[in-house]
Amino acid sequence: MMEWRDHGLLLTLRRHGENSAIVEVFAHDHGRHAGVVRGATSRRMAGVLQPGSQVDVTWRGRLEEHIGTFAVEPVRSRAAILSDADALAGLNSVCALLHVTLPEREPHRRLYAGTVALLDAMAAGQDWRAAYLRWEMLLLDDLGYGLDLSACAVTGSDQDLAWVSPRSGRAVSRAAGAEWADRLLQLPPCLRGGVPRDNAELVAALQTTGWFLEHRLLRDLHRPLPEARARLIARLSRAPGLPSAQDTDS
Repeated sequence: MMEWRDHGLLLTLRRHGENSAIVEVFAHDHGRHAGVVRGATSRRMAGVLQPGSQVDVTWRGRLEEHIGTFAVEPVRSRAAILSDADALAGLNSVCALLHVTLPEREPHRRLYAGTVALLDAMAAGQDWRAAYLRWEMLLLDDLGYGLDLSACAVTGSDQDLAWVSPRSGRAVSRAAGAEWADRLLQLPPCLRGGVPRDNAELVAALQTTGWFLEHRLLRDLHRPLPEARARLIARLSRAPGLPSAQDTDS
């Protein structure tokens, strides 16, 4: 019998038999990992087995490649997210993207830490929207599809960067990319750090990260972009304006 213990984020849950469930967690040292939870339909476990919950898990299996079983104990519920429709849409997008992009049983500790910080911000009622954009950038980078927005791929200058090359993921200046503007992706300033000026800038930046998620990362995995992300973008497009950078600094 093999066994390990770790802490992680609950990503997905699906019924298995009469009173069990197959639970998938993003664990700090064991990556995306699934296991069967006995008694998952009980009243006590219902509040624990919620997407986004921080849990302590003990996995047991006869062989490493078996699905095995989880013993799950609560660490942090983040139940406050469930009462905020926008934050819930963000949580669903995070869990869906991790579910479809992470390789099984491969640790990604930097991404794990960034995900915990984002979900904590959501649960605390903070304005998490710019942090979500940075999280998608981190997801791409941690899985080998990071964008290089430090300087123009053509001239080497870091001035007036306006585009992103869909082929290389590198920045292109306004002048250098003018001839191919219809083939390039937008580079809103917030993609290079800082707070978006408004929702239009945020959504434009997410359209660029979404292109790389869909046409690079997920294309290589032969998987579609999760519907949960599209629902999040739709909500953000209709949301009230973001605080300005001046408001954030004050």
